[in-house]
Amino acid sequence: MRKSRFWAFLGRKQYVIAGAIVIAAAVATTVIYSDHEQQQREQLEEELAQENTPEEDGLVAATESTEQTAQASAVIPPEQTAEAEKLEQKAAETTESTEVAQVEKEEENETAETGAGVNALHFDPEDGMLWPMEGNVILNYSMDSTIYFATLDQYKYNPAVIIAGEVNNKVYSVAKGKVIGLSNNEETGCTMTVDLGDGYRAVYGQLKEPNFAVGDYVESGHVLGYVAEPTKYYSVEGSNLYFALQKDGQPVDPVAFFQS
Repeated sequence: MRKSRFWAFLGRKQYVIAGAIVIAAAVATTVIYSDHEQQQREQLEEELAQENTPEEDGLVAATESTEQTAQASAVIPPEQTAEAEKLEQKAAETTESTEVAQVEKEEENETAETGAGVNALHFDPEDGMLWPMEGNVILNYSMDSTIYFATLDQYKYNPAVIIAGEVNNKVYSVAKGKVIGLSNNEETGCTMTVDLGDGYRAVYGQLKEPNFAVGDYVESGHVLGYVAEPTKYYSVEGSNLYFALQKDGQPVDPVAFFQS
């Protein structure tokens, strides 16, 4: 009887042990499967991360930069933005004004250069010059020796030629030039000095009613004025034109330059 119970108990115990073994095996299998599935999931994520293209990375970076810029702009107060716009506008206006002034200055320089080119003075002795008035030379140029002046009753040097003429006779410009002097002289009366260029100057004395002022340009043959009554230095010689030619401030004989 006892043996039967023992074997019966032993049989049940074997079933219990076998069941426990089965359960343990199932749990172990589940754990192993879970670990394997976790490894596969991690491997798949790594492969996906490696498959991201540079374009996608750039797009993400650009998106992040845009978001950061928008956030930074949102932080700037509207008053500061308006002030910055005013400063930019003022700077632009200043730059524009500077550019306009520079352009105007360049145009003025170009105009001055053009004017200087048009009125450039050049006197060529070989071309000669016109006679300033028709008439006889009553006192010659003489710087090597003295000549007699009847009104003064003395001998002295003469840096000009004295051409006899009637009052109101026209006096002509001997060459192109610029009027640089207009004055009244005790000896030569109303006297006009004209720059001919290249160091040459023409001096007209005993004039009246001059037609040009200082700074005016004259052409060859222009009427500069008229013969006036003689000064007291030439009362005996009578009405005349005093004409002198200078080169670099020194008198030269004008007759040598007159066209025949």
